[in-house]
Amino acid sequence: MITIVGLGPAGLERVAPRALAALRADAATVVARTLDHPAATELAAMRPVIGCDDIYEAAADYNSLYRAIAQRVCAVSGDVVYAVPGSALVGERTVPLIREIALAENRAVEIHPGESFLDLAFDRIGVDPITDGLQVLDARALPDPLPLHIPTLLTQLDTAGTAADLAAELGRVLAHDTPIRVLTDLGSPTESITETTVEKLPRAATGPRTSAFLDAQQVGWFGLIQINRVLREECPWDRKQTHHSLLKHLLEETYETVDAVLELPRDAPGGEPDFGAYAAVEEELGDLLLQVVFHATMARETGAFDVEEIAEGIRRKLVARHPHVFGDLELDDAAAVEANWERLKTVEKRRDSTMDDVPEALPGLARAEKIQRRAASVGFDWPEFEPVMAKLMEEIAELSEAVGDQARTDAELGDVLFATVNVARHLGVEPELAIRAATARFEERFRWIEAEVGDGDMSAMSLSELDSLWDRAKAAGMGDS
Repeated sequence: MITIVGLGPAGLERVAPRALAALRADAATVVARTLDHPAATELAAMRPVIGCDDIYEAAADYNSLYRAIAQRVCAVSGDVVYAVPGSALVGERTVPLIREIALAENRAVEIHPGESFLDLAFDRIGVDPITDGLQVLDARALPDPLPLHIPTLLTQLDTAGTAADLAAELGRVLAHDTPIRVLTDLGSPTESITETTVEKLPRAATGPRTSAFLDAQQVGWFGLIQINRVLREECPWDRKQTHHSLLKHLLEETYETVDAVLELPRDAPGGEPDFGAYAAVEEELGDLLLQVVFHATMARETGAFDVEEIAEGIRRKLVARHPHVFGDLELDDAAAVEANWERLKTVEKRRDSTMDDVPEALPGLARAEKIQRRAASVGFDWPEFEPVMAKLMEEIAELSEAVGDQARTDAELGDVLFATVNVARHLGVEPELAIRAATARFEERFRWIEAEVGDGDMSAMSLSELDSLWDRAKAAGMGDS
C-alpha cells in the first residue's frame, strides 16, 4: 500500500486524525517530500522519516526532480506513507507520477488530501473563488499571455529570483505602484501578510510557503476589450461610430503600421534589434488592434460574433491550413506551403474560380501580385526566372511601339506594370514595398537638391545641371538609408 498524506499548511495539529494515524503507523516507512515544513519537522522528531531534500539539490530541473522523488517513494518495499506539504491534490506534481508507477506495479494507492494553503488564503484575502472568480498560477511557470482580469493568487514564490522574475513580468502591463499582497506560512505561528508593490516585490521575503495575491486588473488584452466596451457605452464619439465610419481609420492605421514596419531592418527580427523602431511598431500595432477590437465590439452588439469568436475562428483556420504541422502532410519548402494554402482555401470557400474573392479594394500592385500567386498555386507560372524577365522586356518593347496611340499605350503600360510585379514576385520582393522605397529614395534625393539650390530657382536650371545635382545626391548617399 502507498498512502499519500497532505500535511496541510502548518504543524501536525492541523492534520486530520486518520491521516495522522497513517503517519504514526510503525509498520510503514515514511517518506517526506521535504523536511522544510513545520509538520514534517515535528514528524521527524517523533519517528524515522526519509526526506527528499537531497534530490532537490541534485536535480537539473523540476521535471527530473519530481520523477526522482516518485521513484524513491515507489522503490520502498512494503507499506509506505508519502507526506507532502499542503494538500496532496493541489499543485503536487509527484502524486500523478506515483499513481502512474503504482498502477504499472499493481500497488494500491490511498490519498488523504489534507488542508490546502488555498483554504487559508481564501480567508485571509477575503475572496470567494466561485463568487468572485479566482485563478491560481505558478509564479515559476506563468502563462503567456498573462491574464490578470480576475483576482490572481501567484504561488511558489520560493526565492528572490522568482520574485524578481514575477515583478518583471507583471511590470510589462502594470504600474510599478500596483499593490500586491505577500502571504507567507499561512496557519503557522510565523504567518505574515504584508502589503507591497510590483516594483518592491523583489525585495519581499520569500520561501517555500510564500504566495502573492493581486486584485483583478483591467490591463492587457482583456483590459483593452473592457475599456473599448465602456467607451462604446459612455463616450459620445464612440457611440456614434458604425462599421463604415471606422473604415477610414482602419485604412489609416494600416498604412501607418506599414510605415513603422518599413523602419525596421530588412532582416528583422533577425540581426541586432532596433528598439527605437520597434517602439514605433508597437504603438502602431496597438492602434491597428484597437480597430479590430472596435469592430468586434459593434458586431457583439448585434449578436453576430465577438472578439473571442474571431480569435477562435482564425485559430481553427491556422490548424486546418497547416496539415504539415498539425497533421501528416509533408511539404518541403515555403512555396509548397503557400500553394497548399491556396488549394485549401479554394476548397473551404467553394470557389468557382481560383480568382474568386481577391479584394477589388487592394492597391493595384498588391492585387496584381495576389492574382499571380493564385495562378501560380495551380501551376500557371514559369518555373525559372529567365522567361519572366524576357516577358518584361517584351512588354517594354510593345509599350515603345504603342506610343502615339493613347488607348494602346494605356494597355501596354498596364502590361509592363503587371510583368514588373511578376519579376518582383519571382525575386521574392514585395512590389508595393519596393515602389514605396523607390519613392522615398527619390523624395530624399530631391529634397537634397532643393537644399543645394537654396534660394535659387530650380525651374530656371537646365536638365543637365539638375541631373548633375542628382548624381551628387546619389554619391552623397541620399536615399540609401
